[in-house]
Parts: sequence; structure tokens; C-alpha cells
Amino acid sequence: MPAPRPWIRRGYATLLYLLAPLIWRRVWREQLPGRPRRERLGLIPPSAKGVGTLWLHCASVGEVQAARPLIEALGERWPGHRLVITTMTATGAERVLALAGHRHGSQGEGEVSHHFVPLDFPGAARRFVARLQPDLAIFFETELWPNLLAACDRAGVPVAVVNGRLSSRAFQGYRRLRPLMAEALSHVAWLAAKSEADARRYADLGMAPARTTVVGSLKFDIATGGEAREVSERLRTRLGSRPVWVAGSTHPGEDEQVLGAHARLRERLPDALLVLVPRHPRRFDDVAALCRQAGLTLARRSRDEWPGDDTAVYLGDTMGELSALYGAADLAFVGGSLVPIGGHNLLEPAAVGTPVLTGPALANFEDVAEAMRGAGALVEVDDAGALAAELLRLFGDRKERQRLAEVGRAVVAANRGALARTLAGLEGLMPAE
Repeated sequence: MPAPRPWIRRGYATLLYLLAPLIWRRVWREQLPGRPRRERLGLIPPSAKGVGTLWLHCASVGEVQAARPLIEALGERWPGHRLVITTMTATGAERVLALAGHRHGSQGEGEVSHHFVPLDFPGAARRFVARLQPDLAIFFETELWPNLLAACDRAGVPVAVVNGRLSSRAFQGYRRLRPLMAEALSHVAWLAAKSEADARRYADLGMAPARTTVVGSLKFDIATGGEAREVSERLRTRLGSRPVWVAGSTHPGEDEQVLGAHARLRERLPDALLVLVPRHPRRFDDVAALCRQAGLTLARRSRDEWPGDDTAVYLGDTMGELSALYGAADLAFVGGSLVPIGGHNLLEPAAVGTPVLTGPALANFEDVAEAMRGAGALVEVDDAGALAAELLRLFGDRKERQRLAEVGRAVVAANRGALARTLAGLEGLMPAE
């Protein structure tokens, strides 16, 4: 294969500069109070001398949550390094800071800190890498930024893409930019692909098969227990024996369907409670208004309101508690699947033993859905009417709920191991002590 030509990336950079006003308008909203926007230009404090740095980039809150086992394992494997996690979105930043458990900007060994990823302008990318000086750069899933990848390569920083996935939809989009993607992937030292299909798609874009390993999905190495389990147990105890289901990571156009299904369910089970968790925090107030418009009584978790016997919807308008809420429920519907989003993490409820329902749009989780479907661990519905019917059926069949819970957990257990294989690959990229 002929070596990709840098002029392709220069053309890409020119287009970014032309679109700069629109790009800045988009990222202007993605900010945390007190955090300077100059981070978006790579203007971060220089790394402390004598302290090694690992850099992990995740796009948003979903990727941060999926990367949590890796985040914890990196700290255990390389305790003498600090871990810097970058995100594109403010919600992702909030999740990182919650996981870190301490203030942003720490420079000590073993610490976790956050920066917003710089915009992919050549100068911003070079400044960021030069100031961060990472020993290793790890990009999670589909985050392929050509100038950042090139800046790492130019600075001698090895780059790994882990949990590498390309849905068929994402692949079609990237394939239109194949010369640019081939140039970008030429700077990747190692791809830890999620599946054989993902590896083939990356190869079609120009990733060298010799630098690719199929390791499986890190999502199967999801952590369970700990504080989340304690929260689940307390919630379930307070909720008592009433039927409880969670609709997690829902989107516009989907909330209405979920609320419609719940209204139908309550015609037969009037004490049924829906725990509704919208995907994006900025929509919490809008979804609360939707509940009231539908005539459903509401309690909001962020306001310490507790659902009474007559409460129809408990709005999970907090961050980082979805796993705990899944664990407190009898059934879980995973959103982003009744609208053309591509689905969200089906394994999160399965790992805590909660039966999983989903809509048909699962492009982002094809491999996970296939594994769960093959084991009979997934209940799939096409619309709100089918969702209501399946909820009613399952609430009336305790043995089937128990079976779904057991096979769901078994699927998660049988597919673990990607984390160990990923760490082994990263070990080979780390500089010698």
C-alpha cells in the first residue's frame, strides 16, 4: 500500500479553518464553569517534570462509562503515572471528575485529571501534545482525529485505538473520506478491535492488519458491585414489591413512546413505576414537562423527591447513577433504540441481573446484541405498543424474568477478557522503565 500523503491532511485542516466559526459555536456550549475555553486550543498547563503521563481520550459520558474498567486498570497497572482523560463534551467531563473523586488539575503520580480535547486544528493539536508530553495516547472506540494522531506520531508518542469499533453506518461515512482516514490511521501503532467485523472495516479504511488485534469488547468487562450495588439495594428496599422498570439513556421522540407504553402498563398494573433516565442532562427539565403533559405524577431524584404510592414516574435526573437504577428495577429498557440513534449499552443492566428490553435500532451494539440474542437474553420490540405488551407479559411471569436475568449475566461472564488482552497490548507500547 502506498504511503498516505500529508497534503490530504493539509486540505482537511484548511476546511477546518473555513468552518471555524461554526465549530466554535458548537463547542462554546460544551463547557464547565470555571474552565478556560483556551483548552480547546491546546493551551493547557505543562506536565510536571518527572511524572509519567498516560492520556486516554473518550468522546462523551457514554464512552467514559464504558471505559471505566480500563480507567481503573490503568491506574493499577501503572501507579507511577498520572492519567489524563480528555472528552469533547461537558457531560463527559463531569463523569470523569466524578470518577476521579478529586479536583481537576492534579499533577501527582497515580492521579486522574481532565482536560477538554483540543479542536483538531494543527497548531492546537501540536501544542496540546507538547504540553501534555504523554508516554502513551489511547483513543477510545471511534475517536479518530487526524491532526491529533499526527501530532502524537511527530512527537514520538505511540498511539493505540482501543475497543475499536466501526458500525456499518459509521463505516459508510468514513469510507467517503478514505484517503484522509488512511493517512490518520497510518499514525496508529496498535488497534485493539472489538470484533472481526470491526477489524475488517478498519482495514478497508487503511489500517494495517499487522498492527491490529481482535481483543473483544471492553464493555463485557463492566464492573459490578461496590457502591452502585449498595445504592440499588437501598432503592429496591424502599420501593417495596411494586412493579418497577427503568428506561435508560432515552432520546427525543423516544421519551414520548416510553411514557405511552407506561400509561398502557398502568391500566393493568396501576402501581407500576417507571424510572426514566434521559441520555442528556440538558433535557431533564423538558422530560419532566413531558411527564406532566402526559398526566403522569412525577418525582425527581435530583431534588431528593421520593416516589409515593401514587407516583407514576421517578425521573433519574442525576449523573452516574444509571447502573444503580438498573440494579433496583425488575426490568430495563435501553434507549436510543426506538429512534435511529443506534442503541446504548445493553450490558449495563444485564451485568447487574436485570432483564433487558430494546428497540430495533442497535447499529452501535451489533456484536453485543448478537451475543445476547443468541443466548435468549434480549427482548426486542418495534414500538410503544409492543413495549407495553412485553412489559405486561414479563411482569406477570417471574420465572421468565429470572431466566432472562441469569442468561444475561452468563453472557457478560462468558465474554469477559478483553480488558486483560488490551492491557497486554498497551504494555508493549509503553517505554522501557
